[in-house]
Amino acid sequence: MTSLKRVLGLCLNSAKGAMWRGGALSVLVLLAGVGLLALSGWFIAAAATAGLAGTGLVFDVFKPSAGVRALALGRTASRYGERLLTHDATLKALVTLRLRLLQGLMAQPLRRLERARAAAALNRMIADVDALDGVTLRLFLPAVAGGLTLVVSVLGLALFVGWGLAAWVGALYGLGSLAIGWRYGPEALPAARRAERALQAVRARSNDAFAARADLTVYNAIEGQIALIGRASKALGQARKRRDSVERAAQFWATVVVQTTVAGAVLFGFLSVSNGDLSTPLATLGVLASLALSETVMPLARGISEFGRIADSARRVMDDIPENQIDRSQKLRAKPMIVPPLDLRRIRIEPLVETLSLTVEAGEMVLLAGPSGVGKTTVLNVIAGLLPANGGEVCIGGHPLHDYSEEDFRGRLGYLPQRATVMDGTLMDSLRLGSADLSETEAWEVLEAVQLTRFAQERNGLQTRLGSRGSALSGGERRRVALARLIAGRPPVILLDEPTEGLDEATATAVLSGIRKYLPKSSILISSHRFCDRALADRVITLR
Repeated sequence: MTSLKRVLGLCLNSAKGAMWRGGALSVLVLLAGVGLLALSGWFIAAAATAGLAGTGLVFDVFKPSAGVRALALGRTASRYGERLLTHDATLKALVTLRLRLLQGLMAQPLRRLERARAAAALNRMIADVDALDGVTLRLFLPAVAGGLTLVVSVLGLALFVGWGLAAWVGALYGLGSLAIGWRYGPEALPAARRAERALQAVRARSNDAFAARADLTVYNAIEGQIALIGRASKALGQARKRRDSVERAAQFWATVVVQTTVAGAVLFGFLSVSNGDLSTPLATLGVLASLALSETVMPLARGISEFGRIADSARRVMDDIPENQIDRSQKLRAKPMIVPPLDLRRIRIEPLVETLSLTVEAGEMVLLAGPSGVGKTTVLNVIAGLLPANGGEVCIGGHPLHDYSEEDFRGRLGYLPQRATVMDGTLMDSLRLGSADLSETEAWEVLEAVQLTRFAQERNGLQTRLGSRGSALSGGERRRVALARLIAGRPPVILLDEPTEGLDEATATAVLSGIRKYLPKSSILISSHRFCDRALADRVITLR
């Protein structure tokens, strides 16, 4: 419940005015519905009574009919405004929630982020955020609007009909709703959790089948993958059946509460009219008002069905959003910008690196060598601030990393990891991710540095489409596009993890030489095991 409260707080604070105005209109919609049905019933019964009594000619039909029309039009207008305001506010709240989630994830350790890159984790994250629109639309607003409407209607019934009927309606609707929620709310959570896990399994296996359809066809394994999807779909159907059974049970008892309340109102009206304590029109008003108040109870079953999924999603999302996020842009700024040299002072990374000290001066290229698994990538991650060191200090320009603001640090240090991603868009779009104000002339210089000029000229120049995740490129071309994006911003300190992987030796040599020529004053630290990279380095540090 703590996670749900935090989500609700974020939603209400992100669009305060619109959300509260939408909530007020929700109450007006329900009250207008109750008033419309109650007034219509009273009007019909009163008109019939006047006709039977022979006073129909003097009965005022204009005021009640005007009231009916006003309530009908008001209900329609209120419903439109309520939907417009609450949905707009909810969408704005989801934007805020996504941004807070992204900020929270960016503060997570690198290992956590690496796990989050998996397709299943990303699908789950997207589905969780999408499910949280129900916090306001399915849970909070219906509950609050229904409760307020019930209170106002009970007071109205007490005023016009009597406290006996008002107490009966208030008790059954109020206590009945609480009892249904208490009985079926706990069952909804595990049912929704199983349904959501089954849905994610179907999605993951289907995505795997589409992504690997060529390999599955070659190895004659596509039927086996289809069978896996079928089993996951069967489990999804069973989980949804269980979840729907909870909703149907809650719906049944909500209907029982409504029917019992209305039956009691009919009995109360019959006895009151028989005893002469109440007129027929007012008795009819009480019965129809009791029936109209069913709108406050019937959404309960849907809310209970959604409660489990929403609560589970809120818990997972809020786990990645710290309660008090730090504004990283407010950190002390020791210098206006990062400048070389890059200096590692007795860095210790357990259990891989006992002690490492090195300095990369401006204009120098240093290569980290060593067998796979010795810790080359981990050293680069520590320098980039993605992993903490167990001891020692990383300094740039003579100052520790924590002295720089996040904006200066990320804007001035370029890092190309082994798994660099190329996003869809044009070649120019990709380069401008590295430098937003990059000109076309500068873009061609960058492409020349990484040996992509001919590639671009043979296609559509800077407007060449890269495809989703660089699907229109070969592995070597994707690597060079990522390198071009990196050096476009002219970072004074550059970290490269296996930068020439997938390139032949001649192209690899030309690329590193081009980067050195394009950025002659940058400090470059490379992790590589290739001899062609080693030959271009000013120094080689071997990790053991």
